[in-house]
Amino acid sequence: MVAARIIEPAPKLATTRSWHATTLAEEFGVGQANEDDLYAAMDWLLARQDAIQKKLAARHLREGGLVLYDLSSSYFEGATCPLAKRGYSRDGKPGTLQVNYGLLTDPRGCPVAVSVHEGNTADSRTFMPAVQKLREVFGIERMVMVGDRGMVSQKAIEEMREMEGMGWITALKSASIRALVEHGHLQMDLFDERNLLEISSPDYPGERLVACRNGALAKLRAHKREDLLAATERNLDKIKARVEAGKLSGRDAIGVRVGKVVNQYKVAKHFELSITDAVLSWARKPDSIASEAALDGVYIVRTSVPAAQMDAPECVRSYKSLANVERAFRSMKTIDLKVRPIHHRLADRVRAHILLCMLAYYVEWHMREAWRELMFADIEQQAKATRDPVAPAERSSSAQDKAATHCLVDGTGSQLLDLDGRARHHRAQHLPNAQRRVRRAYLRGHHHSRSQATTCDGSRPRDHAVDRKSTPEFNPSA
Repeated sequence: MVAARIIEPAPKLATTRSWHATTLAEEFGVGQANEDDLYAAMDWLLARQDAIQKKLAARHLREGGLVLYDLSSSYFEGATCPLAKRGYSRDGKPGTLQVNYGLLTDPRGCPVAVSVHEGNTADSRTFMPAVQKLREVFGIERMVMVGDRGMVSQKAIEEMREMEGMGWITALKSASIRALVEHGHLQMDLFDERNLLEISSPDYPGERLVACRNGALAKLRAHKREDLLAATERNLDKIKARVEAGKLSGRDAIGVRVGKVVNQYKVAKHFELSITDAVLSWARKPDSIASEAALDGVYIVRTSVPAAQMDAPECVRSYKSLANVERAFRSMKTIDLKVRPIHHRLADRVRAHILLCMLAYYVEWHMREAWRELMFADIEQQAKATRDPVAPAERSSSAQDKAATHCLVDGTGSQLLDLDGRARHHRAQHLPNAQRRVRRAYLRGHHHSRSQATTCDGSRPRDHAVDRKSTPEFNPSA
């Protein structure tokens, strides 16, 4: 099932039905397995989850090292699973039943453990159970936990203070950053000559605060705020037109309509409204907008790790490594492994299903690492340790050359693996036979690279006809 999830993600019944079209079942000796056998295997796997994850933690985590944790959610098909609850949807489907699951990885994003929670469980309530599991089940006493600003609550920090050998790296919320500015602990003019500085505050005893300002992010947020303000004004214009036409009247009725749209984009605080029985008017609050704009692009990393162990730039890099967990969620949920849709009714089957997807991503992660040089990926990983941690990340020149020429660094090879691009192509086609999609994508890329692309030495290859029935390189079970 792990291999099938990587090759062609599908429900368990659909997986058994597709085995006649592949060599997968024959190679694994499960050609006679039916849906019930797969469910029994899931129950067997779930009973061994702690043992499996303990071995993965021992292999990839080390005492005193970084451990990344983040939470995501996926919606349900059905309404009978006890884990299915309505909560904050990360799939853009508010109001639907969902399940939450947290992922623990090493600093590179290699997964080691997954935990499943009810769909209405708050992010911060899942963090300390993950810490306890690392210490009590996996036997790791000293570590530095990395979690985002909504994950690591003040209560969790107070609990970790009492644990010997525990450190943390997280970030402050915008309200806390504003408080530091108002109290004079953070002076914005310090960013005139640099984009990173370390400060301290009596509100955070025994902790280091690393303040950063990303100019590119500041411009992006300014544009986004202007777009949201303009979108809100367009909605208000529609209501105003109805009021002026006499189709909507009465202060209360107008107020109800305005209330439905004014904070749709979370910018109601920037508007001053005036509503009477027959008139609707508004104006932007320049002081409020300017106050928010002053903090555009500013974020503060909060850590208990001493400077002798980790300098300020490395603290920022460690916090930004949470992007590796986000990449894992993206692969599990959409691009490659497609944890959704979830049709299981039993809570343990849901847990086993998500564990299967995590193990499939574990295999995929190692495949990507092994094939990194053959893919459109940056192989100069050591450069990450020295580049500016605040500035937007840029691909190395060698990675850009590889993408432009379809050649390896040594000048060999005219075809490179583009698994992400292939997955996007497959998702767009919506054809019934996944292997047919793979074959057609391969043949198109094979024909394009040979008949239209330029080879590594700059010459054009000769034209040829692709025999769709006898292409030796294509393996439908790969």
